[in-house]
Amino acid sequence: MQDNLSRTFAALADPTRRAILAQLSRGEATVSDLAQPFLKNMSLPAVTKHLKVLEKAGLVSKGRHAQWRPCTLNTEPLRDAVGWMEQYRIAWEEQLDRLDAYLQTKTKGTHHDL
Repeated sequence: MQDNLSRTFAALADPTRRAILAQLSRGEATVSDLAQPFLKNMSLPAVTKHLKVLEKAGLVSKGRHAQWRPCTLNTEPLRDAVGWMEQYRIAWEEQLDRLDAYLQTKTKGTHHDL
């Protein structure tokens, strides 16, 4: 069983799914609207499969307004992913700061006026 973070990263690994999320970042849309940019290269059922992956990851939800089924972006899984990555960014920055400080001590006195 995959955890939520793994489902989020698996969903984000595909460029088609990232493009769908980019569309939804501009507002809700129907499956047909979301599929339109991809229909030259893939079928509607293939786009629907991508949407199901996004739904399973919690990144997209479908509503119901009469016969219209608008899809919306859920940002909570993205915030969780950013939070997870942030801890590593901080660690890397600390390591780079230490390396910079070390290099500064090694290069002092080695600069010659030209």
